[in-house]
Amino acid sequence: MATTRIQVPANCELTLGMTCVDKSEPGRVVWRMRADERFANPAGIVQGGFLGAMADSAMGSATITFARARSRSVVSSNMEMKTSFLAPVRVGSLLQCTARVISGGERVCFCEAEIIDEPGKDSGRIVVRASSTYLFTSRE
Repeated sequence: MATTRIQVPANCELTLGMTCVDKSEPGRVVWRMRADERFANPAGIVQGGFLGAMADSAMGSATITFARARSRSVVSSNMEMKTSFLAPVRVGSLLQCTARVISGGERVCFCEAEIIDEPGKDSGRIVVRASSTYLFTSRE
């Protein structure tokens, strides 16, 4: 039987340049990344798919910290995701994504995420809100 290899950090986080800055509370994580010019359209605005990937990756890691608090060896897979883009993000912006588990059971977990740009500058501006449902599956 083949063994599943879990890569940490995940390729998505490496590609986006995401860094986890807080995972002290089960079910809640905070990630940061710089809005790289590789992710921009010709007008210098970050394409929404990259912002969605940041939110998805953060919410996925929030589900894992939630599941670990319950002593389960699981992976989470995204079943659906809704993303609302509230403001444009310019290249060079520092982005911070806070993701939380809102509700979770044995098999399914519901999360929300918020991305702000330039945290620390008047508390930042909300640029994305996202929600998603994740399914827990065994690592076996």
